[in-house]
Amino acid sequence: MKLKQAITPKKLFLIDGWGALLSAFLLGIVLVKFEWFFGIPKSTLYFLASLPCFFAIYDFYCFYKVDKNLGRFLQGIAIMNLLYACLSLGLAFYHREEITMYGWMYIIGEILIIVVLAIYELKVAKIELKTNV
Repeated sequence: MKLKQAITPKKLFLIDGWGALLSAFLLGIVLVKFEWFFGIPKSTLYFLASLPCFFAIYDFYCFYKVDKNLGRFLQGIAIMNLLYACLSLGLAFYHREEITMYGWMYIIGEILIIVVLAIYELKVAKIELKTNV
């Protein structure tokens, strides 16, 4: 079965960038304000919130400036997203004694969204790389 490209690589950068900004806002502002509810330490939240800011810069740069080798750039953000998901899970386990059920729900939910997006990005990147050979 062939993957039908419903979303262009350029639009994926835009979706990923806005998602990264949303993640940074939720982690760096909302969850920090309700640390007692989620149980994730502020220092961890600030660290996790800083990384999506860099991802957003990369995404928006790719959306506005990159016209060639989109597949390679898309692979780049997909791999960064997967590494970020692993880091988030690792930090959650490191703080497992403190994180509440709601903190786990947030972390697992965010990881699921990131992984699904990254897998789709990798599939689109593969198609893009094949068509631009």
